[in-house]
Amino acid sequence: MAAVRPLNVFDAYNRNLKGKKVTEAEWDYQIIPGNAAKLKEKYNIKFGKEIVPEDKDLKERLFQAGLEMLVTTGIYNADLGRVLTISEEEVMEGIKKTPKWLVLGENRDAVRFEPRKGNAPRKPVIQGGPTGAPVSEEVFVQIMQSYAQEAVVDTLVNGVMATIEGNGAATNTPWEIRAMMAELRAVREARIRAGRPYMAI
Repeated sequence: MAAVRPLNVFDAYNRNLKGKKVTEAEWDYQIIPGNAAKLKEKYNIKFGKEIVPEDKDLKERLFQAGLEMLVTTGIYNADLGRVLTISEEEVMEGIKKTPKWLVLGENRDAVRFEPRKGNAPRKPVIQGGPTGAPVSEEVFVQIMQSYAQEAVVDTLVNGVMATIEGNGAATNTPWEIRAMMAELRAVREARIRAGRPYMAI
């Protein structure tokens, strides 16, 4: 038997091309809720008042339910309308190979991103930004600067320019590419204005 290895982006792409055809509505309204409800019942998943469960038995059941959900349901690719399947062995191998921590940003703006255990007192890494929401090009820099200058924010996640030079930044057009490049320049400028030029984006 061949050694199992985690999927890389090329494996995932090729497997997506051959995946089962499913409509987005079927995925969102039938497959996901149906499978989640079955697994919630199978693993007796019930939440209390804690945001992050600390009960070891519940944590184990949550992990097993999540693993089974991934393996039996797969991963939906909305662009292709297909489902990528993955084996339990591939998932576990991917978990083993996952870095234990990583550094986001550079120099004085660097932050160490690592797992937190339960409701740990150590603060999580905080991402700030409009997270893919449409933002006017006229105020894009100022909005990103407002997030960057908040001391509690560790990394930035930018919005999407709704227009570029007055033109709609529609998908699969040259304007989309120009808007994306302008977004990157604007976020870099916002970091500099906020005095945090090395923040991760």
